[in-house]
Amino acid sequence: MKQQGLKPSALALALVTAFPMHAALAQSAESAEARKEPAQLEAVIVTGSRRVENVKEVPMSISAIKGDALDTYNASGQDIRALSARVPSLNIESDFGRTFPRFYIRGLGNTDFDLNASQPVGLVYDDVVQESPMLKGFPVFDVEQVEVLRGPQGTLFGRNSPAGVMKFDSVKPGKRLEGYATVGFGRYSALNFEGAINVPLNDDWSLRASGMMQRASDRVHNPLPDAEKDLEGYNDKAVRVQASYKNGGFNALFNVHGRDYKGNATTFRANVIKRGTNDLVDGFDASVYPTDGYNSQTLKSSGVSARLRWDLDGMTLHSITAYDRAEFYSRGDVDGGFGSRFAGIPDGPKFPGQPSVIPFDAQTADGMPYLRQTTQEFRLQSATKDALQWIGGLYYFQEKLQVDSFNFDSFSAGDPQNGYAVQHQSAKSWAAFGNLSYAITPDLKIRGGLRYTDDKKDFDGARTQTPFGGANVGPLTAHPKSSNWSWDLGANYSLDKNVALFARIATGYRAPSIQGRVLFGDTISVANSEKGLSFEAGFKADLLNNTARISGTVFKYQVKDLQLTAGSGSTNQNKLVNAAKAEGQGFELDAQAIIARDWKTTLGLSYNDTEIKDPNLFVQPCGNANFQFLEANTGCTVLNKPGPLAGTVLIGGNPLPRAPKWVINWTLKYSTEIGNGDLYVLTDWAYKDKYNMFLYEAVEYKAKSSLEGGLRVGYGWANGKYEVAAYSRNITNRQQVVAAIDFNNLTGIINEPRSYGVQFKATY
Repeated sequence: MKQQGLKPSALALALVTAFPMHAALAQSAESAEARKEPAQLEAVIVTGSRRVENVKEVPMSISAIKGDALDTYNASGQDIRALSARVPSLNIESDFGRTFPRFYIRGLGNTDFDLNASQPVGLVYDDVVQESPMLKGFPVFDVEQVEVLRGPQGTLFGRNSPAGVMKFDSVKPGKRLEGYATVGFGRYSALNFEGAINVPLNDDWSLRASGMMQRASDRVHNPLPDAEKDLEGYNDKAVRVQASYKNGGFNALFNVHGRDYKGNATTFRANVIKRGTNDLVDGFDASVYPTDGYNSQTLKSSGVSARLRWDLDGMTLHSITAYDRAEFYSRGDVDGGFGSRFAGIPDGPKFPGQPSVIPFDAQTADGMPYLRQTTQEFRLQSATKDALQWIGGLYYFQEKLQVDSFNFDSFSAGDPQNGYAVQHQSAKSWAAFGNLSYAITPDLKIRGGLRYTDDKKDFDGARTQTPFGGANVGPLTAHPKSSNWSWDLGANYSLDKNVALFARIATGYRAPSIQGRVLFGDTISVANSEKGLSFEAGFKADLLNNTARISGTVFKYQVKDLQLTAGSGSTNQNKLVNAAKAEGQGFELDAQAIIARDWKTTLGLSYNDTEIKDPNLFVQPCGNANFQFLEANTGCTVLNKPGPLAGTVLIGGNPLPRAPKWVINWTLKYSTEIGNGDLYVLTDWAYKDKYNMFLYEAVEYKAKSSLEGGLRVGYGWANGKYEVAAYSRNITNRQQVVAAIDFNNLTGIINEPRSYGVQFKATY
């Protein structure tokens, strides 16, 4: 076929250079037949409003990532954190490694490391809310689409979503016999497999089974004896089986899924932050990790759900029933090094020009031996083409869990346990909600929603084995209750068939939280419920005969009684506090374009300006600054003003933690026919601005801005049935500190190293 010349329009080029774009990344090489047709962007269909709608018809800021786009991120064995900064205003991080992801939208998130922590970003996987952090990291495979709903989602999704919702939808069973298998090999002996098979059993039943396995060898070595020798390897497996039934006006979708993860917890690296800067120390080698502790992490989770739908006269009735469970254990050397000044044992590691001090060892573990979550939703909604559309429903949530905390003696043979604390929590919540949408004219539609939520938690915690002797504590109890009315109101106006304007005002709500990790403290803390109010307005446009698309949003929000997590100085302990309020404002731009027949690009951009508004909120900063009497010039450099109590600082006026102001992402793909197939080259880049790691500001604990890029080169043939590709992630191999532990030395957590490999995919 004759090649088309490169004739990008001026406007498409302007989109490439000036506006943000996002998702639709690494699509498989287009078949020759498809490329004979004029190239256009596919319509973006979303379900975040509980209806199937074109994204231009929804009056809120939404980004959607299609399932094929995830190939680029998953190729190297990446976990859910690979989506961080891939759409505007989204950040994802973890202090646990491949488990316990923490989500931030428009700067709102939670840095708490307690296994009982709540988050203001809801996560919904196949229409089921995943509340526990142990459920939120389920691997992303055989996924049809990921939707990022920004701003409060307090009406249709309810509690614990004042910042937004991450919504994952798996590929559902279909009526064709088909499937795919992908296998990849990469650096550190990585083996990555993903596959699915879809089988129509008869006229009524279809079955789809899919699974993944990601495995890599250890890449970090410990030169010290009597401790974990090799670290950062992992073996992560997950499976999902779905059965679909359809007969007349009844539809049913049954889902069984599970995950089995074995590997290492995050390696906390002692003394690696150069004092007075946020640089890595001179002589740092990421492949060497001298530690006197042990390190392991396991996670098993499973769940079942039944999604039923009855098509009635002018309406549909939905029932979503789900049950999930998990078991988790994570052990690591939290001080990140070896030795103890207080115990008279030589400490380290030391680096050129960097005095080091480990005042005391901290080898701990946290486990969740028991987690059970049950949810039930009934939803009745209109199914007509009338101007008035409605939704009404009831929701019930129940969770029971146990969290264990352990401490170990690093200086006795076998590192025996010398500390133990336990917490139990039972949470119940129910809600009633409704939503109305009315087309005033064919071009102007308004919608609003209302939800009442009632929450109750019963908690007890106790320390039954106190590290290094001393009195035990507990049981300590808490029984917070809360109820809330959430509402939203939005409007969508179509200027023409290609351009729509929208505006939305919405409230959000997060239920009371409890921080009860009493292994090193004698009290628990309870944060009151937080409530947010958000305004946003924007546009969505398809341009140039659907060869370019752009959307933009401006927003401003305020959260009252914002729940924040504060450290406890030189104690390995957190506590919850409520800030009087916090404010955020900014904008998002999201775009994509076919700039020529063989060239596609996306660009995304967001600006989030956040501030804690509380003149009377003081917290304890880094505890390592308290040990200067052991070794001078070893603590962090605090920038905030001292508080009225010794050892505290004012955090009012600070930005929210882990909230970069600027997030930018960009992709460029070139594809062309060669022989009987298609060759493509894709590069993708994500930029995150600097951010505070903690509530307070310190020179050492302000993460640098980061820029990470990927490259993928592939060839597909036989009308796209087969594809081979080579890839690399973090192609610049830049290493930097992205998080820290601040209680007894300058301990840092670094980003993922460069990865590369090859991949083969067969579709049938």
